[in-house]
Amino acid sequence: MPDPLVLTIDLGTQSVRAMLVDKAGNILYITRHTYEKPYYSLNPGWAEQKPDVYWDAVCDVTRRLMTQAAALRSGIIAVTVTTIRDTCLCVDKDGRPLRDFILWLDKRRTVLSKPIPPLYDMLFSVAGMKDTAELQRSVSVCNWIMEYEPELWEQTHKFLLISGYLNFMLTGRFADSVANMIGHIPFNSKSRAWMKPHELSRCIFDIDAEKLTELVEPEEELGRITAEASRQTGIPEGLPLIATGSDKGCETLGLSCSTPDRAAIGLGTTATIQFTTDRYMEPLPFIPAYPAVLKGCYNPEVQVYRGYWLISWFKNEFAAKEVEDAARLGVPPEEILNSRLRDIPPGCEGLVFQPYFTTGVVMPKARGAIIGFSDVHTRAHIYRAIIEGINFALMDGLYTMERRGRVKIEKLFIAGGGSQSDEICRITANMFGLPVCRIQTFEASGLGSSIVAFAARGVYANAKEAIASMVRVKDEFLPDPREHGIYRSIFDGIFSRMFEKLLPLYKKI
Repeated sequence: MPDPLVLTIDLGTQSVRAMLVDKAGNILYITRHTYEKPYYSLNPGWAEQKPDVYWDAVCDVTRRLMTQAAALRSGIIAVTVTTIRDTCLCVDKDGRPLRDFILWLDKRRTVLSKPIPPLYDMLFSVAGMKDTAELQRSVSVCNWIMEYEPELWEQTHKFLLISGYLNFMLTGRFADSVANMIGHIPFNSKSRAWMKPHELSRCIFDIDAEKLTELVEPEEELGRITAEASRQTGIPEGLPLIATGSDKGCETLGLSCSTPDRAAIGLGTTATIQFTTDRYMEPLPFIPAYPAVLKGCYNPEVQVYRGYWLISWFKNEFAAKEVEDAARLGVPPEEILNSRLRDIPPGCEGLVFQPYFTTGVVMPKARGAIIGFSDVHTRAHIYRAIIEGINFALMDGLYTMERRGRVKIEKLFIAGGGSQSDEICRITANMFGLPVCRIQTFEASGLGSSIVAFAARGVYANAKEAIASMVRVKDEFLPDPREHGIYRSIFDGIFSRMFEKLLPLYKKI
């Protein structure tokens, strides 16, 4: 018998990858399709994408993978899918899209004609969460469609996340993993089920129960690859599709963060810090922990919504020279920018950056800010200040979660685009004062998704046993105590006080 393999599809904001992973955690083959445009905007702040863009890209990468790895087809024991979160689609009873996807990046707001019911309005007010509830209602995609596209909403058979849509296209079944239920939907993370009609938050996104998909736990079978899906994708017909979870949840598992003494940092478009616990806890007041890909567990998480998007923003707006130099040398612009980080001392000689370019649930009035300019500062200072500012925000989230969860993080595991820079990894270790580890692959989400399938198919007794055989630390960056002391002083004395001091001005803005 050939060695068992898992075919994993990892659909991101910028691209989709397909990979074949073996039971030792090696990615034997990988194919990638970068979208011509990650999204389009009909209005400022909107972000939509045509369903065919995603499905055609999935078919492209899987067909190419099956061609390249033709000799290994017989060893594939399962298929998994991991995707971006909070990206929604309305479909009819045959699974045909009724409109284009609305992405997690979308910032449209809804002016709702229907108010929150009086009793719930009072309860939100008593809890001090009325502003947050109204913000959540206004940014929920389902509410926008109900308000402005009511006829389309009436025709909607299922309101799906992108994971659920891909599951349907592969198996013909409307089903999804509870570990994918992350978005503006009526899902109770603690009970890992759809909210009941009487639950307080149900009125924020009041989707009819019949429009919601069937839910299964990670490691359960979602269905089998259909003949039609096989024809389009090249994936062998009849293979089981195993439920895993979202890209961030799979990333945390793929980084081996299965116990509450390890935290996963994702330095992607959205920067996140997340850990795994078997006890439900809210990482911030009234913010749920997400169902983990590890069965029976949860992932408390804090996000910096614009995260390493800020690096692209800086590159586009301020780094024309570095972009030109990179083109001439044939290297990515980030390689030149990151090489200059070493020339700037910790703390950027007094420059402190607050990375809240996009409002969040707990900071609905937030804005970005940078303070401390003097005549010594250069573009390189601003670049490093952005990286430090993202990390300061993640430190703030970690310290809050440690207090609320009564846990102590001892080690950090890092993934995402920013993790490919040794200098950024070193800065992160020094700022947190903790060892920072990189594993053997940058495809942590795909690896985590495949780990679940190997456990589900009995190759390993459970996901934790699979982690022990499939995840290896490749690089470890140890903190410099002196630099950590500098950063902790800046965090305690400046960064942790900035938001409160600037909030009155943000409200006026």
